Formats: sequence, C-alpha cells, structure tokens
Amino acid sequence: MWKFCALALACVAGTATAPAAAAAGDERTLHRYAAGTWASFEAMTDPSTGLPTDLLHGDGTRDIQTSTTNIGAYMWSAVAAERIGLIGRRELLARMDRTVSTIEAMETYADTGQFYNWYDHRSGEKMTTDNAGEPRVPILSSVDNAWLAVGLKIVGRRVPQLRARTRAVYDAMDFGFYYRPEVNRILFHYAPDTGEAPCCYDTIVSESRIAYYVGVAKGDLPSKVFYGQWRTFPDTCQYSFQETRPEGFTRTYEGQVVYEGSYPIATGRLVPSWGGSMFEALMPPLFVPEDEWGPGSWRVNHPNTVDAQIDHGLNVAGYGVWGFSPSADTEDGYGIFGVDAVGMDPNGNASNLEPRALVDRGFTGCPNRPALPDSAGERLHRRGRHAARHVPRPALAAARGARLARAARARVRRVHAVGLLRRGERGLRQELRLVPVARPGDDHGRAGQRARP
Repeated sequence: MWKFCALALACVAGTATAPAAAAAGDERTLHRYAAGTWASFEAMTDPSTGLPTDLLHGDGTRDIQTSTTNIGAYMWSAVAAERIGLIGRRELLARMDRTVSTIEAMETYADTGQFYNWYDHRSGEKMTTDNAGEPRVPILSSVDNAWLAVGLKIVGRRVPQLRARTRAVYDAMDFGFYYRPEVNRILFHYAPDTGEAPCCYDTIVSESRIAYYVGVAKGDLPSKVFYGQWRTFPDTCQYSFQETRPEGFTRTYEGQVVYEGSYPIATGRLVPSWGGSMFEALMPPLFVPEDEWGPGSWRVNHPNTVDAQIDHGLNVAGYGVWGFSPSADTEDGYGIFGVDAVGMDPNGNASNLEPRALVDRGFTGCPNRPALPDSAGERLHRRGRHAARHVPRPALAAARGARLARAARARVRRVHAVGLLRRGERGLRQELRLVPVARPGDDHGRAGQRARP
C-alpha cells in the first residue's frame, strides 16, 4: 500500500510543471488507486453476508475464510469510499447494515465479546478447519479484534442509523481479557479449546499498539500498559541477538522502568519495529493521530521510518522502489518483507526474495554473536530483485483496506478515527508524549515526569 502511494506521488511530482499541476495529478492518481482498491472489495465481499474473503485469487475465486481484521478493513474502506465519492450514502448504509447484521450473529467467546479469528465469509460461521479442510484450533486474537473495533467505531460515527448497534458490539468487546499484569502486556491470542495463551506483544513500534489504544480508551486496560513494551532491547551483551546496538537512556513512568533506545540510520535515529516494515510502524497512525499527540516521539519517528525505507530501497539495495511490508507475492501467496537493518528481529525480514544479509553495528565481541556474512553475500543482498517490480495477482483484504484508508486520508484528511479514543483520550495524549525519540534534556518531557498535554 505505501509503496504504491509513494511511487505515484513521486512520479507525478517529478513530471508536473507547477505545484498546482502536481496537486491535481496527485488527486487523480490517489483517486484511481482508491477506485481500483474499492473495486477489489466489491469483488471480495459476499453479497448476502457483507463479509469480505481473506484472499481473492487471480482467477477470481475466493478463499472461504475471513478474519476480524478483514471485516474491520472492509468497514472502514466502505466509509472511505463514501467520503471520496466512490459510493453514495444509501449504498454505504445498505452495505454496512448487512455487515453489522452478520457480525451481530457471529459467535463470540463466553462473556468477553471477543470474536474468533476465522469465520466463513459466506455464512459468518466460526471456522474449525482451514480452507483446505484441515483441522484448525479457533483462537481469539487481540490485535485482530482491535482492528474490528476500529471498523465498528468508524462506521458508527459515519452512519448514525447504525450507531447504537455498532456501539453495542464495540462496548461488549473486553480487551482486558488479554491483559497479563505480571508483565504489563497483552496476549498474542487465546485458544479457548486448549487454553493456549502465548504471551505477549512486547514491542511498541508494531501494529499491535492499536489494541493498546482501543483497550485504554475503553477503560479495559490500565494506562501504564503503554510502558510495558520494548522501544528497543537494552544495549547489553545479553541482548546481542539484535543486530544493532541501540543507544538510549532509562526513564520511569507510572512505576514502569523503560529503556528509551533507538537505532542509527543514515539520516538520524529511529525506534525500530520488529521486522523493519512500513506496516508495523505506520498502520496505526492511519486511525490515531500519533503525530499530533506525540510531537517529540511519533512525529519524529514516523518520517525517520520513511527515510530509512527510502534510503534502503533507492540507495542501499538500488531497487528503484521503496516501502517494504508483508504483502501478496507473485506466486499467489504471501511474503514477509521489511528492511532488515531497522528491525529488531534477529532472523531479519528480507526486503526481497534473495537471502538476507546480517548487519553488525556495535555488538562485535559479545559471546555467541553470530558471524557476519562475507562481502559476496552482502553484494547479493544489495542486488536482489524485489517483488514490488511485479504486480502481485492475489488481493488480500487487510492490505487493500490499508491502501484505501491511506488514499482516503490523503484526500479528505480525517477519515481516520480521531474520535476512536474519545473516552480516556486525555490520558492517552499524555502517554504518547513520552514515547522516546527525544533525548534527555529536550523540551518534550523530563525523566520521570510527564509532559503537559
């Protein structure tokens, strides 16, 4: 999604003869991408249930399954399509009434209001097998439920006829169910049939922070949960499995000790994501105004993330494109892509289909430090061909939803859910001021103190 918007804007800006012409060209390009993306959703969505499939194949066939993220993405995409002018208010109401009616009948777990992760998009029934008919253990996913909550909130605000119904579903969703106070974090997921409960989301630059925002705003999670995730791992040899040694300092907020680390990039420093992808860093701010609420943190980190992606794609690897995220690939499947050097994952997420290259910035000499690749491996990494040079054939609902949200926000600015966090918003504004990119002594807040909202 990001690479398409970025390339389109760069191309238009480079050929326009005046700022006005560039702006008009940008509008036309964004509208064209938005229209094409919405057409994908029309093809992906079952007309009787109003649920989108998870995957629309190149031959036009649909996978059986859908997820709570897919449903949320379809809901906010419908609102975006109406705001842009691709559909009318009457069609938006009809589509969302159908979707909400199906959601209201879908099975949730006990009294938590939490939805299962996979449903049959043709009926809304919980799936206990995968698309191939093999057994699958149903799970409740914290982050996927959060994306559904975002969709419900946005539709409720835009379609007053459905507000009470979407609010009822939203209010019933208890995100405190996932909270583990001993680590001040939330579970990845919970499997009711087996009791499996893997713990926990532990990095702040991640799409999972949308679950923290929703949970705190609803009053389901304590505000201190925002300080339970790593910015980076610490800079000691104990954490030398990360490829880059961070620099930082320690602060205490609401009794939580936080190492405020960051990684070096060519244009400065940033707080990295786990896999080095655009999606992890920049999906939540499509719906939450982090750059406004965190002027000394997210407002700095988001553009630095983009700078790192541009530098890698255009300069380091020389692909001629940039913007690396998990996406559909050219084999009718799905690939995990990122910029290895700005991710915390010790295994790395390659930005291409070639072998990745380890980087080593600062941990040389630590015990059990993995060996560096030879120069030939590094050259192979730099010259690899990225899948973005080709147009992937399959359409993924979540990726399409991200693309349409981005295009819509660029055109109408406030399609995202500024009102998403109405309850508890003041507290969240305070918390966001302290996500670290700034150094001690700056004017964005002092150690152990909270900056004024």
